[in-house]
Amino acid sequence: MTETEFYLLDGYKLPRVGFGTYTLNGAAGVRTIEQAIVNGYRLIDSAFNYENEGAVGQAIRNSSVPRDQLTITSKLPGRHQKYDEALDAIQESILRTGLDYLDLYLIHWPNPKEDLYVEAWQALIDAKKWGWIRSIGVCNFLPEHIDRLEKETGELPVVNQIELHPFFNQEEQRNYDASKGIITEAWSPLGRASAVLKNEVIGKIADQHDKTIPQVILRWQVQSNVLPIPKASHAKRQEQNLAVFDFELSNEEMAIIDGLTQPDGRIQNQDPAEYQEF
Repeated sequence: MTETEFYLLDGYKLPRVGFGTYTLNGAAGVRTIEQAIVNGYRLIDSAFNYENEGAVGQAIRNSSVPRDQLTITSKLPGRHQKYDEALDAIQESILRTGLDYLDLYLIHWPNPKEDLYVEAWQALIDAKKWGWIRSIGVCNFLPEHIDRLEKETGELPVVNQIELHPFFNQEEQRNYDASKGIITEAWSPLGRASAVLKNEVIGKIADQHDKTIPQVILRWQVQSNVLPIPKASHAKRQEQNLAVFDFELSNEEMAIIDGLTQPDGRIQNQDPAEYQEF
């Protein structure tokens, strides 16, 4: 791991900050994603269920950045976790983007009540073996889910993308992921424009560093060895969200932000032990 890159279990690397594309659809979405690439983002995060894989692919084709310098992520929806359906969905994701392969493919949610996530994981393992996908991982998986993947297939995910922000810091899950060599990615790293962006405690820290509250939050995640995937439509905010490598939070400041976490801090109470996503 370096200040600007993560090394994965499979030998590949990821940038330390990515770009989220949820709700970036159609021609406007293409322009926003293009702009993000121009502004320096090299990890672009999408999903089958975002219905914007086509927009992501078009933005990449419009970009002057070589394909091998971009990391494109998509995710398998819950309704296609059966093995054969998962393989079809992966191929469909690739076809939608118009790319030859995807760099990172994740199972979007474990959907434990359906009990198909191990079957889905085997499909991802095979798709990687066949060259459709470079790296494979999961989203919203608890330790018990990952332990089962390892036990039944012998292969660990390289990434676990989870809800993570100052009001829900996921310390226990982060520690578990780290113990397995899994990189923790953060979705909704800024709490989906929630009250966290108006938090006076973080605001004071931001003032001391002459930075914005989002920059302090993203820096807290980077120093916590988390890979945040913020979404921003405006060029200036895109640039600000990447400008988090020229300052450092003290141990005390890190502890203060960690102390903001809440037992019920999830944005929409989507507990992976119960929540079903299709």
